Amino acid sequence: MNVPKDLKYTKTHEWVRELSESKVRIGLTNYAQSELGDLVFVNLPAVEDQIVMGETFADVESVKAVSDIYSPVTGKIDEVNEALNDNPGEINSNCYEAWLVEVVDVSRREELLSAEAYEQLIEAEG
Repeated sequence: MNVPKDLKYTKTHEWVRELSESKVRIGLTNYAQSELGDLVFVNLPAVEDQIVMGETFADVESVKAVSDIYSPVTGKIDEVNEALNDNPGEINSNCYEAWLVEVVDVSRREELLSAEAYEQLIEAEG
């Protein structure tokens, strides 16, 4: 399983890349996209929306089901990856480049997992 060492992870299978002290990029992990199957739709929040750590901020639809995406941080949406609206399958083919949102004014963070801890989590689930 592809788990880049430079990212942090959540127990709900989102990845987090710290861009600065108060700005992060969020996406879905390789494990998440492989479990979901072929993604056909992504429902992302709008720029300026507030998101809250632990709450749903987006969802994705695959040929199998609709799945919620949970926020690992509290903050404000600064940028949305609009390209995913036309090509949600990009998450399947390149999940660590096909980020969902960038969040600024990050005030709360979930206890994020290291790559090693996340690998242990997915081994236990698999």
